[in-house]
Amino acid sequence: MDVFSAIFAFIASALLLLFVFVLAVFIKIFSGKSIRSPNYPPVKGTVFHQLFYFNKLYDQQTETARKHPTFRLLAPDQSEFYTTDVRNIEHILKTSFDKYAKGKYNRDILIDLFGEGIFAVDGDKWRQQRKLSSFEFSARVLRDFSCAVFRRNAAKFVRIISQISKANDILDIHDMLMRCTLDSIFKVGFGVDLNCLEGTSKKGVEFMKAFDDANALVYWRFVDPSWKLKRALNIGSEAALKKNIKVIDSFVNGVITTKRKQLVEQQDSIVKEDILSRFIEASKTEPDQMTDQYLRDIILNFMIAGKDSTANTVSWFIYMLCKNPLVQEKVFQEVKEYIAETENEIKVDDFVERINEETLEKMHYLHAALTETLRLYPGVPVDGRAALEDDVLPDGNKVKKGDDIYYIGYAMGRMPYIWGDDAEEFRPERWLDQNGVFQQESPFKFVAFHAGPRICLGKDFAYRQMKIVSMTLVRYFRFKLGDETKKVTYRTMLTLHIDGGLHVRALPRIAMCG
Repeated sequence: MDVFSAIFAFIASALLLLFVFVLAVFIKIFSGKSIRSPNYPPVKGTVFHQLFYFNKLYDQQTETARKHPTFRLLAPDQSEFYTTDVRNIEHILKTSFDKYAKGKYNRDILIDLFGEGIFAVDGDKWRQQRKLSSFEFSARVLRDFSCAVFRRNAAKFVRIISQISKANDILDIHDMLMRCTLDSIFKVGFGVDLNCLEGTSKKGVEFMKAFDDANALVYWRFVDPSWKLKRALNIGSEAALKKNIKVIDSFVNGVITTKRKQLVEQQDSIVKEDILSRFIEASKTEPDQMTDQYLRDIILNFMIAGKDSTANTVSWFIYMLCKNPLVQEKVFQEVKEYIAETENEIKVDDFVERINEETLEKMHYLHAALTETLRLYPGVPVDGRAALEDDVLPDGNKVKKGDDIYYIGYAMGRMPYIWGDDAEEFRPERWLDQNGVFQQESPFKFVAFHAGPRICLGKDFAYRQMKIVSMTLVRYFRFKLGDETKKVTYRTMLTLHIDGGLHVRALPRIAMCG
């Protein structure tokens, strides 16, 4: 009986401590937050309430934003503001840029995966990477090299789909696009042929899965009040995250070591085309800063922008074409107009070689359709900053030092007060003038590529890859959903993946050879 008494006493003590802990957290959440003050946005719950609708998080935020363009969720140490007000977004991303930063809360969540890469840092570290990245992305050698890689992998992609199409099989094009863009980004980023699309690289497939799972597990931290305790105890989601990051680090560090060795052996005998080689070359002027760890962080940040955003956007684009066959036909006709053919049969390698910078610039309808996809399905559905000092937003709401302010790109694309009564319709024409020429919108209204001083440096890079892949796919195939009755939705994570993949039939438009 003494043993049972001891166990009972232990359990009772543990439950009491848990109750005291939870009570202390809730007291902290609701203390000092000016909950009933009209000077602050309405409170619509706590950050922990997001656990109840996590799988539909962005739709929940959208419904709330319809009634309250700016609202709050309470957290233990701060309020979390969510806004779809274009004036507020311009204020935090541009007008009062120096008053807002990533903030400690966001850095703590992101650092294990992204380290001190450009998406996770502020101040001098951000400025240094921004300057170096800006120089590299504007380099003609990188543009030409990346275009050649995108064309080659697009052709390979079409040949693989063609084999599946002949067997009349349904394919998961989202998974295939992830593999295709991973191959492209690894070649452009590391100078490495990963061959993930063909499935011949076991380590590449393991890396991709570890990277995607780590992405989702990091995002889970935003709604899990116990993640720091789990990390300390190495249990649950944090143990899984640690395991995935170990796979990521092992793979990336091996690539960096190999690349350094190659550059030493070959010295000036090769043109340094890939980003890693160019960063290592730049590091000769500051070797103490450009460590392997720093290179790892830079490359992983580049990868989430290059792989995830591009593959996700083209996947949602294909989904939109399936749901809007008239738009699919218009894109096809535009491709035929600017890459004219005289034969019924054309080699895919010859086709992609005809895609040049001049051709890409003429594809206004395709550009509009991709942009319309990003309006409704932005690569990063939620992003934000932290207040470095007390402030007042343009909509009149006060912000306290330490508060986080998130702008909800996913919700913004669905707001009638931003895009009109047809906001939820997929209509590429909204981006074209009367002559069919693409017209830009304010980046504070269309936030898919961020805005202000931190606007995405790889915007043109991303459009180039998306256009090349999309043109090639639409030229050779007509896409239909494998199951029209199945609902297609997202997986809640840092980037907007399609949950469970996108299963389609690819119907050949023409006989293909080569």
